[in-house]
Amino acid sequence: MRAHAAPPPVDLTRDLRDLVRFAAAREAVPDLLRRGLDWLARIAPYDLATVFLLRDSKLVVQVARGKLATARVKGHAISLSDFPTIQEALESRRARAFTEADHAHGDGDPFDDVVGFPPGHACMVVPLCAGDQALGVLTLDRAVCETYPEPVVNLVEVYGQVLALALQKAKETETLERLHEQDHAHVKLLESELGGEAAVLETSRAPAVRAMARRAKQVAQTQTPVLLLGETGTGKERLARAIHAWSPRADHPFVAINCASIPAGLLESELFGHVRGAYTGANRDRPGRFQMANGGTLLLDEVGELPLELQAKLLRALQEGSFEPVGSDRSVKVDVRIIAATHVDLEKAIRERRFREDLFYRLNVFPLRVPPLRERLEDLPLLCEVLLHEQARRTGRSGMRVSRDGLAKLRRHMWPGNIRELANVLERATIIAPDRVLGPDVLDLPERDDGTPREVVPPSASALKRVKTLDEVQRDYIRDVLALTHGRIYGKGGAAQLLGMKPSTLQSRMAKLGIERPRA
Repeated sequence: MRAHAAPPPVDLTRDLRDLVRFAAAREAVPDLLRRGLDWLARIAPYDLATVFLLRDSKLVVQVARGKLATARVKGHAISLSDFPTIQEALESRRARAFTEADHAHGDGDPFDDVVGFPPGHACMVVPLCAGDQALGVLTLDRAVCETYPEPVVNLVEVYGQVLALALQKAKETETLERLHEQDHAHVKLLESELGGEAAVLETSRAPAVRAMARRAKQVAQTQTPVLLLGETGTGKERLARAIHAWSPRADHPFVAINCASIPAGLLESELFGHVRGAYTGANRDRPGRFQMANGGTLLLDEVGELPLELQAKLLRALQEGSFEPVGSDRSVKVDVRIIAATHVDLEKAIRERRFREDLFYRLNVFPLRVPPLRERLEDLPLLCEVLLHEQARRTGRSGMRVSRDGLAKLRRHMWPGNIRELANVLERATIIAPDRVLGPDVLDLPERDDGTPREVVPPSASALKRVKTLDEVQRDYIRDVLALTHGRIYGKGGAAQLLGMKPSTLQSRMAKLGIERPRA
């Protein structure tokens, strides 16, 4: 048997680098193996190259290349116990070129009755092992009687090691992608369960809610920041989820953070993440909510409670789309749609120097006021239905409903805690109700001193006439301050300083409200 002629020199470094790059680029495993075998032909020519992967105790052809790679080859499988020499190659992790004597006295050829190679044909088996894991073998065959030279065998053995590592990386990536898709599907399921408010918004019988929902659907199609205003418990997070679901970002993450519930010392790390060693206990890099929401929507709930020292960093992140994690000097860029929510009067907070005016204007591009429950009592039946359905998994009681008399009792309550209070009332009633109908007797509501439920008392027409609009109140207040300073706006003791505003901001507000500057 003559020796196989040495192949022409090739740029092996480039091929191996490209192989690793393709594995990191999330190539599908068959595509990765096909590319690897095609490049291998430049090192060791073949008529048939196959990758067998281990499946329990069998070796199954995963990919076959070359002019002899027929359909029969691609469906071929062998039992590892029938081929001790291949098993030995796997255990020793050394490539082996078979000689004519091996073919004559060994354990046969893996492709007997499939290809029909001549006795003494060129054949090489290369183990594919990564770490402690044996993945399979690579085989090279030629329909000529010669032996692969030892330098080629050694080179292909190295190539096989890198191919095995790339294969393991690609398989791990496929597994992670599959888990990610499962997690994504699970998140979408949870979001759909939490998104009952979207159905209530679209079918609401309250004019104020229908108007709000119409505006919310319009802004959802844009990338414009939204500021949700309203009392606590009105369902601002539910509205934010609805806006996300109506937006082009619906298939990407929706991430929420409550700025009031996290200690100030940890809030920066929660928002922007940190790097290993940033502070005591930071033993690994950790992404923040901005990175988690990349491509999707980030809800900054209770943004009015954000510490003043963090507001400047948040403003920069909103303006530039980048930030530095805690302990890092490298910027991270993200693509995030911002929705902010608060029950705080932000303009008052600005006057009290608790909230940055520039951040307010960055967030207040498209404000939406969420009506309190007392202004949307028409929606009580549908809200009860949605909330009871959401609570069924937690309480173990499905099919619950509120009776007509129960709804009448709910309508007489003032609901200072809004939808959150309603949810609590319904959950308590579900737990103690003897059957699936929630009547007045199981609906536990605060009572007045005379024992009757607190009722909503609408203001009289004369009282409504006495109520000033916010612009009217601001106009009167600014005029009083200007009269006090004899029309002086600038400097110490000027109107701008007394109002806690920049002179330019005060002048803009005066122009908007139609206030003329009094003469000194």
